[in-house]
Amino acid sequence: MLRVLLALVLGTAFVIGWLHRDDGWLTPEHGTGYWLGIAGASSMTLLLAYPLRKRMPSLAFLGSIPFCFRAHMVLGLVGPLFILFHANFKLGSMNSNVALISMLMVAGSGLVGRYLYGKIHRGLDGVRDRVEDMLADADAIEDALGRGLPFADDLHASLHAFRDEALSPHRSVIGGALARMTLGSRARRLRRALIDEARELIDDDAYQQGLPRHIRRLRLRAVRDHLTTFFASVRTAASFAVYERLFALWHVLHLPLFVLLILTTVLHVVAVHIY
Repeated sequence: MLRVLLALVLGTAFVIGWLHRDDGWLTPEHGTGYWLGIAGASSMTLLLAYPLRKRMPSLAFLGSIPFCFRAHMVLGLVGPLFILFHANFKLGSMNSNVALISMLMVAGSGLVGRYLYGKIHRGLDGVRDRVEDMLADADAIEDALGRGLPFADDLHASLHAFRDEALSPHRSVIGGALARMTLGSRARRLRRALIDEARELIDDDAYQQGLPRHIRRLRLRAVRDHLTTFFASVRTAASFAVYERLFALWHVLHLPLFVLLILTTVLHVVAVHIY
């Protein structure tokens, strides 16, 4: 509810500011518009508290890491909004435009990073999911799948081949993302083929042993459910690997953008107060 409320407040403020950008309510040189610029720059500077808190235990007085992370995200949204009101949602001089564009790039990058962060972490405490944990159930299911079935070896071979292909590392992030996009269709095709083969073999085996029809249905349902869980586990693990590489790449790009923001903001403030 707090997230929804914050999104509504910020969204409403943005729309109001954009619609009244030509009314002359605020000016960046003095008054409320000037102090909104100070507030926005201060908010963006306070973003440093979160990465410093993670790396320096002596800063525990700032609060817990999850609390600092939430504050980091809120400041990363509120700060740019203050700056937009400070600029009256318009472009200005060259140095102010560079600072504004740098800020918007950092804010957009932060939203992308938050999305990727949520894909590879549990909660906000930085505990990463593990591919091995995701595949533990898949391994157990794979071991149980072939019990009592005459095609156990072929079944295991097909599942192993699919898992190895799905989790094989790619040289590029783009290649991994494209492979992940087609993984779902490949999983569905293989699942249907294995279920069809299992149905035929279960029917033949049940016919030879004289088993009733409901027993055949139960065995086939067990195979279908196990395969569904197996492929879901592998797809989740494959997605995790892609998101982890994207998150690592994001880290490499986000820091230079933030440094650029600091430099352009300092130059903007100095230029404004000198000239």
